[in-house]
Parts: sequence; structure tokens; C-alpha cells
Amino acid sequence: MSDTVVRFAVLGDSLSEGVGDPAPGGKPTPVGAPAPGGDPSRGGEWRGWAAILAESLTPAADLLNLARSGARTADVAGPQLSAALLHRPHLASVLVGGNDTLRGGFDIRTVAAELHTAMGALRATGADVLTACLPDPGTVLGLPWPLARPLGRRMTALNDTVHALSAHHGALHLHAAPRPWATSPGTLSADRLHPSEAGHRLLARDFHGVLAGAGLAVGPPPRLDPDGPPPGRGASVWWMATRGTRWIADRCTDLLPDLLRLAAEEYRHTARGTAPLLDHAAREATVAALESLGLGRVRKVPSSARRAGQTVSGACDSTAEARPRSGPARTSPTTPGAPPAEDRGRARVPGAIGRTGPCGPALGAVAPVHSTGRPDRSATKRILVPGADWAAAGSDSSGTTPITG
Repeated sequence: MSDTVVRFAVLGDSLSEGVGDPAPGGKPTPVGAPAPGGDPSRGGEWRGWAAILAESLTPAADLLNLARSGARTADVAGPQLSAALLHRPHLASVLVGGNDTLRGGFDIRTVAAELHTAMGALRATGADVLTACLPDPGTVLGLPWPLARPLGRRMTALNDTVHALSAHHGALHLHAAPRPWATSPGTLSADRLHPSEAGHRLLARDFHGVLAGAGLAVGPPPRLDPDGPPPGRGASVWWMATRGTRWIADRCTDLLPDLLRLAAEEYRHTARGTAPLLDHAAREATVAALESLGLGRVRKVPSSARRAGQTVSGACDSTAEARPRSGPARTSPTTPGAPPAEDRGRARVPGAIGRTGPCGPALGAVAPVHSTGRPDRSATKRILVPGADWAAAGSDSSGTTPITG
């Protein structure tokens, strides 16, 4: 084991900034406010899952949290990525896209290209990259079906894209969408959109399990017991009165006009019995976005498809082939060199695009193609997604996670 400090760069939005988990003894930066002093390397006074995870890495981590509330994929592929590359990270995380789905003019092709840029640049340096799927915002917000379904399609497209790109780049992917943060009051913050301290600890614990399962250097897992009690109903009312109204107003000037148009279209198609056409169009747009990046051809995944390996009930039960990990790789966040022989050419994630389940409807999978024209099935690997800790926290696996931003 090398004694080198683990350089850990965190890219993303408010979820990775740590919103919902105030730093001990600190005053949280309001959602949407810049970091103190405008220093892009500081995450305000939030702590969050990334800082909790960093404490469990061995040896100690040099944490650079670039994530910011409201960030979109363009922010991650632009200024955040530039700063992260200067940090020369051994480990990086890319969790972003929720805010893109909550904006007018959402374009999955643009989102896919920007995620592809960020993951590819980080993997090319030899960094191990953490990714995660995100929850359905319509479910989290409890919206009526004409509004919830269009947002759900956007999130499905995002998760399908993240799954495929994670497999392509050999990232370490966590199926976070099925987690019960949005239905467990103890794991939600006062805004009911982001994890509380308990929720962030659960997320850190899951990522710790992903790293350990991949054979990367970690210490004891983060503890689950929060430092303080969960926020009560009074805190939620106060947040809505002081911060929530501004958040809603921002969405009303951006997302709402587009969402109302989509809701009207949803209602018309539902009345005519042609709503499946909207699902099909969304899937085709995702397929086109992925194929435009040259990831390979998209194929259908039979509903009966299974691979050897373990998954947690409620996680995306999916399979896909992925290309070998490109560029330098590490056997741990601190040890340079090629991966073990048995790990070369294997996918680090289940990469199917939206199999039926919590992360989205069945769509297909991206597979590299040999010169023979057949998909390469030799590169498949399933990861074990941690799940036992959720039962210990008094939750089941049927819920979803909070949206970002």
C-alpha cells in the first residue's frame, strides 16, 4: 500500500456539495448561494457524503469538492472538470444531471455529450470515477401524473445514459435511484429534496461498499449514526417560507412553461391511448444520443437476461457489455499501475439501458462490436451494490432518492 495521499475530486451539484448535511459547528450556505469568498474549491459550510466518504479512505484523502448547487452537466464538463484535472485526482465522482431535467429545453444528446466528456477526461488520467443514477423527480415531488410522467421520462433518459457511459468508461456505478431517501423522513433534510445527515451517511456508506467491492483501498466504513436528530416538520415549514418559495419561483420562470406544454401533450396522448408513443420517442432519443458518441450499437436486452453475480433487490437488474477500461488504471486510489489481470477488459458496472425496474423501462444496451460483427460478451462484470445498511437504518429498498439542485 502506498503512503501517498488520496486526491479525491468531487464534481456535481447540490447532492455532492452536501446540501442537507451542515458541517459540524458551521452555518450552512443557502441553497443556490456561491461558496464563501468565491473560492471554487470550497463547498460552503456543508459536509455531505463525499466528505464523510473521504474520512474512510486509506490513507487520508485530499478532498477537492467542486460541486455546486444548481450545477448542470455543462458546468461539470466545463469549469469543474478543468479544476479537477489540475488536482490530478486518484479518485473522482461525477453525479449530475438532475438540474438538467428540471430546466426547459432539456436535451439528452447535449447531456450525454457533456457526461461523456467529463468521464472520459477523468478516466484518461487514470482516476477511478464514481457515478450514480438519480431518482424520478416527479415521484419525489409527488406531482400529478400529467406533470410527473414527462419528468420521469427525462430522468429515465438521464439514468440510461449514465449507465451506458459508466460501462463504456469503466466507472464504478452505484444504483442510488432505488434507495428510500425520499420516503424515509429520517433521511431527508428540511427541504425534503436532499438527504439529511443520515441520508448522506447512507450514501457515503454505499459508495464505500462500491470501492471496497472493486478492491480499492478503503478503511472502516463510515458510521451510520448521525450527530444530531433529523429535521422536524417545523424545519420544513421554515425552509419553505424562507427558501422554498424562491426555488419554486425560479422553476416557474424556466421549467413550468415547458412542463405545462408537456403535460398537455401527455393528457392528449393518454386520452387517445397513444401515450406509449411518447415513451418510445424518449427511448429513441436516448439511443440516438448514445450512438452519436460512438459507444457502439444499441441492442435489445431480453427480459429474461441474467448474468452471474449478485445484486440487491430493488436495484437495476441489468447487464451489458463494456469496452476495456481505457488509459492508465489503478489497483487502488493510491497505487499507480495496471489493474489486475482478471479485471482487465471487464465492465465495472451493470450497464443496461433502463431495464424494467426502479431506474426505468427496458430499452437496450450499448455493446462494443468485434470485427466479426458480434457483441463482445467477454467484458461483463457485475458489481455488488451494498444494501444491508438500509435495513439497519429502518428502511426498505422500495423508495427513491431525492433530486439534486
